[in-house]
Amino acid sequence: MSATVLVTGATSGIGRAAALALADRGWWVAAGGRDPARGDEVRRALGDRGDFFAGDLTEPGAPEHLRDAVVERRGRLHALVNNAALYEQAALTDLDEEQLDRVLDADLRAPILMARAAVEHMAGAGGGCVVNVSSEAGIAAVPGQVAYNVAKAGLNMLTRCIAVDHAAQNVRAVSVCPGTTRTPLVERAIENAEDPAAHERGLAGSRPAGRLGRTEEIAAAICFAVSDEAAFMTGTDVVIDGGFTAA
Repeated sequence: MSATVLVTGATSGIGRAAALALADRGWWVAAGGRDPARGDEVRRALGDRGDFFAGDLTEPGAPEHLRDAVVERRGRLHALVNNAALYEQAALTDLDEEQLDRVLDADLRAPILMARAAVEHMAGAGGGCVVNVSSEAGIAAVPGQVAYNVAKAGLNMLTRCIAVDHAAQNVRAVSVCPGTTRTPLVERAIENAEDPAAHERGLAGSRPAGRLGRTEEIAAAICFAVSDEAAFMTGTDVVIDGGFTAA
C-alpha cells in the first residue's frame, strides 16, 4: 500500500498543488479543508489516489479528529503537510486583538496542534515527516502584516523543535518558505488593486528573480521534503522566494 500524507488547506493554492503533485508521485493523499464544494473538486481530481476530509482545524479537538479519521482509513500516517492558514494585514499599531487572535489561532496554534497530533502517531509507528508551510515573511519582516509574520516565524521554530525533540523517533520536520506565489488569494489581491498591473510589478520587482512564484514550484519542494531522498534533512528552512530574503 502506498504511503499516506495529510495535506491541510488542500482545496486551493499551494495546498491543492501539493496534494495533486504528491498523488502524482505515488502518495495516497488525505486532503483537508473547510469548504465541502472545493473539497469535492479535489476529491474528483485525486480519484482513487486520495480523499477529502472536511474540518476546521481551529475548532477544539479538530486536529486529533482529522488524524484519527486518516489513520482509521489508512492504518498509518507517514507525512503531514501543515499548510492551512489565513492572511490578514495590519501593522502593530493598527492590529486589534480580534484580528491577532484569528491569525495566530489559524496560522500558529492550529498548526502546532495538528503537528502534535501527527507526531504522536508517527513517534509510535516508526517515524514520519512534518512539512510546515511557512513563508518568506517568517524570515524577513514584510511591512504591514505583523501577526502573519510572527505566526510564520513561529512555524519555523516549530520545525526546529520537532527535529530536536523527535529525531530519536525517526520523525523529521522541514519548513518550506514560499515567496509571493500566484495563488487565487494573490490573484484576487492583484485584480482588486487600484492599478493591478503596477501592483503586480511591485510584487515581482521586490525580488531578484523579477517574478512571482508558481504553485507547482512550491509543491515540488514539498514533495522533495517528504521523500526518502531528503531523509537527512530536518530542522531547516527550504526557502523558495526568488531571492527576496537574500537581497
